[in-house]
Amino acid sequence: MPAPKNTFKAAIREDRFQLGLWVALASPYAAEIVAGSGYDWLLIDGEHGPNDIPLLSSQIQAVARSASHPIVRLPVGETWMIKQILDTGAQTLLIPMVESVEQAQALVRAVRYPPHGVRGVGAALGRASQFSRIGDYLETANEEICLIVQIESRAGLAALEEIAALDGIDGLFIGPSDLAADMGHLGQPGHPAVTAAIKDAFGRIRKAGKARGIMTLSLDQARLYRELGADFMAIGTDVTLLVSATAKLREDFLAGGESKAKPVAGY
Repeated sequence: MPAPKNTFKAAIREDRFQLGLWVALASPYAAEIVAGSGYDWLLIDGEHGPNDIPLLSSQIQAVARSASHPIVRLPVGETWMIKQILDTGAQTLLIPMVESVEQAQALVRAVRYPPHGVRGVGAALGRASQFSRIGDYLETANEEICLIVQIESRAGLAALEEIAALDGIDGLFIGPSDLAADMGHLGQPGHPAVTAAIKDAFGRIRKAGKARGIMTLSLDQARLYRELGADFMAIGTDVTLLVSATAKLREDFLAGGESKAKPVAGY
């Protein structure tokens, strides 16, 4: 029996647009709730969410029960951290702040077993191999790992062609907020100069034959990014949705507005 099929990797290889959402509440229960919403993929955030490896692992497990594909963003691209999260069952990783081809090459090696990489051969102890019940996991795992690198600085844009040309890089994800800050437009991810840089980057990524990813909290920006060619995109976060929904509920009640929501069973 081979390693489980990576449905997200298959979809972006087939040019099927994948819509996602950020999961940053660091709660398996919350991740499970969001996983029932119908998104193609969910990003479990270990960079800005208060997560560690066991908590990330629990959220992978919660999302895996749904049709949404769990993607994990680690805080940094450390080999030991990549080794641990892959053994817990993650198949798709997003690594932030990639700025050089050397850094990208190290990441490719970190997600692959020898002789093509340096991933430790210990999956028999983890969920990835169903605790050694997948007999040929070692021989088939490399093909199902999806590695996405996050380009979010001028240095990353300068190295984009070299990074995108690497075998083992499946997608390049542009981070508008950090890119805007690095370009001198802190807090303005929709600035025209930033949008122009993203458009140019998307064109170069497409030319290299790799998938183009991005995230935004603005639906207007999301529609623009889709027009520019985004192949996979997140359009919100569980944190911001919780903030906006709870604030709106209170404001609607105090304003005396009639609720359009259907009553929830038991309440």
